[in-house]
Amino acid sequence: MNSAPAAAGPGNTWIYFALLTVISWGVYGVILHKGRGYMPMGPETPHAGLKAFLFVCIAYALIGVASAALLKVRGSNWSFTGDGIRWSLIAGAAGAIGAFTLVLALGAAAPIYKGAAAAAVMPIVFGGAPVINTVTAMLLHPPAGGVKALPLPFLLGCVLAAVGAVMVAKYAPSNTGGAPQPVAAQVVPTGSAQPPRK
Repeated sequence: MNSAPAAAGPGNTWIYFALLTVISWGVYGVILHKGRGYMPMGPETPHAGLKAFLFVCIAYALIGVASAALLKVRGSNWSFTGDGIRWSLIAGAAGAIGAFTLVLALGAAAPIYKGAAAAAVMPIVFGGAPVINTVTAMLLHPPAGGVKALPLPFLLGCVLAAVGAVMVAKYAPSNTGGAPQPVAAQVVPTGSAQPPRK
């Protein structure tokens, strides 16, 4: 009797690639924020995020060259369609804009959360993105029966994903030692006070 799990079948290879994507995107924000933190600071601090994003773009270009080599190895005839090119460029622009605005979000959160900025920013990104993904997919490929046919657990899951993302971001631990304390009023030590003049 074959006791191998169903997920081990050749038709489930997508699961492994999906899990690799989860790992890659799961570490992306933290590593990106770390790279931003190693860029020159001081007067250059406002530019640190853009400098990190520049090398993200270089990494994308290098991986693009690798994908071209893979097409060659697989024997592709390099034929493309206009719609395929257009939608792929739109997808690339959406991904690049998302990476760019993520850099800006990490930079804006850094003064509040310091090294833990990614712990606040990424839950919003990864909690909100599935909801946007679902809405976009339904707009491009409407479900059978329309929106009214959507099951209640599905709608509840979308709401829970969004609420959960906000809660994780709101209560993300920071390494600032807690909320900033109000500055105490400056008090002149008693021993240093000048004696009243007569």
